Amino acid sequence: MTAGGPDGPAPGTAPGGGRLRRRLESGEFAVTAEIGPPRGASTAPIAAKAELLRDWVDAVNITDNQSSHVRLSSWAGSLAAMAAGVEPVMQVTTRDRNRIALQSDLLSAGAMGIPNVLLMTGDHPRFGDHADAKPVFDLDSIQLLWTARRMRDHGELLSGRTLVPPPRWYMGAVENPFSPPTGFRAARLGKKVAAGAQFIQTQFVFDVGGFARWMAEVRDLGLHERCHVLAGVGPIHSLRALDHLQHGIAGVHVPDEVARRLRGVPPDRVAEEGMRLCAEIIGRIRDIPGVAGVHVMAFAYEQGIPEILTGAGIGPRALPAREGGGRAG
Repeated sequence: MTAGGPDGPAPGTAPGGGRLRRRLESGEFAVTAEIGPPRGASTAPIAAKAELLRDWVDAVNITDNQSSHVRLSSWAGSLAAMAAGVEPVMQVTTRDRNRIALQSDLLSAGAMGIPNVLLMTGDHPRFGDHADAKPVFDLDSIQLLWTARRMRDHGELLSGRTLVPPPRWYMGAVENPFSPPTGFRAARLGKKVAAGAQFIQTQFVFDVGGFARWMAEVRDLGLHERCHVLAGVGPIHSLRALDHLQHGIAGVHVPDEVARRLRGVPPDRVAEEGMRLCAEIIGRIRDIPGVAGVHVMAFAYEQGIPEILTGAGIGPRALPAREGGGRAG
C-alpha cells in the first residue's frame, strides 16, 4: 500500500485530468457535451461530431452502451475523440462488467491517456436491445468510485495487489436532483464525493427552481467546495421528445409551464422554441451559486449546441485563464 491512508492521495501524487479539470479548477464556467458512439464498426461519426463541438466544449462524454443498446465501446470512442482534438470523458457503467473487467478497463484508460472517467451504474439490460442479457452490477456506482480512487491514489486493486504505475484520471459521477426521494439526493451526492467524485453531471434540468433548491442543500453540506457540479441541460426538439421526457425517463421533471410553452407553438417551431428554452435555462443556471458549468445533452442533434451556447451568452472556448492540474494519462 502506498502512503496516504484510505481517505486521501499519497503524498506527492496528484489526480490526472486535462482541459476540463483546468477549467473547473480555474473557477471559470465549464461546458461539456455528449457523443453517443455509433452502431457500427467505424469511428467516423465520432470524428464528425467532434468537429462540430471542438471549439465549444471543454470535454465530451463518450457514452457506454447508452440505454443498454449495443454501440461502439466508450474506450474506443474516447480514443477517436482524442484523435479528433476533443478531450473525452469516458463513461464506465457497472451494468455489463464484473470488478475484474471494470478495473481492467480503468487501467486501460489510464494507459492510453484518457484524462477523465465518469463512473455510473447504468440502465438495466431489460430497457435495451438485448433485453434477455444477464445483468452484472457486481459493484454499484459508489463502490466503483471508491475502487477507482484506490487504484489511482494508492496504486492498489481491490485484491490488494499493487499497480505500477497507477492510472491517473479525473473522476466524475452522475446525480439526479429530481429522483425520489428528493430530500435525500444531496446526501447521496455527498456519498459519491466521499468516495472520490471530483465533478458531477446531473440529469436534465427543466425545473430551475427545483434545481436551485437542491443546490442550496448541496451548499449547506459544503459539497460545492469539494466537487464541481455541472447541471445537465438539453433542447426539446419535438413534441414526441417532450412526451418521452415527461413519461419515459425516470426522475426527469418537466414543469407544466415548460410543456405548455412547447405545446403552444406550431409543430414546425417546437425545435426552435426548445433551443431558445435551453439557452434560457443555461442563463438562469449560471446565476445559481455553486454551479460550475453545464453538461449539454443533445443526442443526434449536436449541430445545435453552438447555437444554444451562443444564445446563452457563451462563446467558443478559450483555454482557461489559469493553467493548473496534472498531466493527462
